[in-house]
Amino acid sequence: MSEIELSEAQSRAIAQTVREALARRRISRQTLAEEARISLSTLEKALAGRRPFTLATTIRLEEALGQSLRQPMGQASAPDLPRHAPDELGAYAQEGVSWLEGRYLTLRPSFETAGAIFAYRTEIAWDAASARLVFREAERVDAPFAQSGSVAVPSQSGMIYLVTNWHGQHRLAVLCRPNIRGAMYGILTTLHAGRGTQLTPAAAPLALLPERLAADLGYGRIAPHEPAYAAYQAHLERVHMDGYATFFTGAR
Repeated sequence: MSEIELSEAQSRAIAQTVREALARRRISRQTLAEEARISLSTLEKALAGRRPFTLATTIRLEEALGQSLRQPMGQASAPDLPRHAPDELGAYAQEGVSWLEGRYLTLRPSFETAGAIFAYRTEIAWDAASARLVFREAERVDAPFAQSGSVAVPSQSGMIYLVTNWHGQHRLAVLCRPNIRGAMYGILTTLHAGRGTQLTPAAAPLALLPERLAADLGYGRIAPHEPAYAAYQAHLERVHMDGYATFFTGAR
């Protein structure tokens, strides 16, 4: 009876609870293994998912921790969350794209003020419920127009796409993979508010810089006379000068 192996879902749930208990109590895995009278190897393999928890191991861990690790009888188990993003986003797993998570200073030319640069924040994080990276914009001076959406990372093109789909209205950022400093460059395609209620398709160079590279720089509409302007403009010029994107005008 005691050697009964628990299901994969139960084992994953127990492993997560044990890891949280270790962090909360600030005890080592070695200490827990000794108090539960199990080998460290058994504990390590179960926590890593290389072997399931057995009933005997679980009971000993419960006694050592002084808390229940199993789902109460009669209570439905939580459904397993999906582990990969949908195929239309690249079918990636969180582990494969964790390097993209973070907060980025985002730069593009201002659509409203000629010569100015529009600077705001883009946050990228894993959403467990929908199994995908999501992004949202913040620190925009035009806050009602801040965007959010999904992140596509297909293996075929090697590009990164920030996709907004609001009732069928799309906005798309296409970015090259991060360089050695974690910066991403590409283009933004969106709609620009023209005269009255008219919307016009627009495209612009785009740069996303990890905030740690720009900790002392600001957000908003940055005019040419402001201290941050030269550095911001240099990043936007890299999009074309360094071949991160090509703009075709059709002119000879």
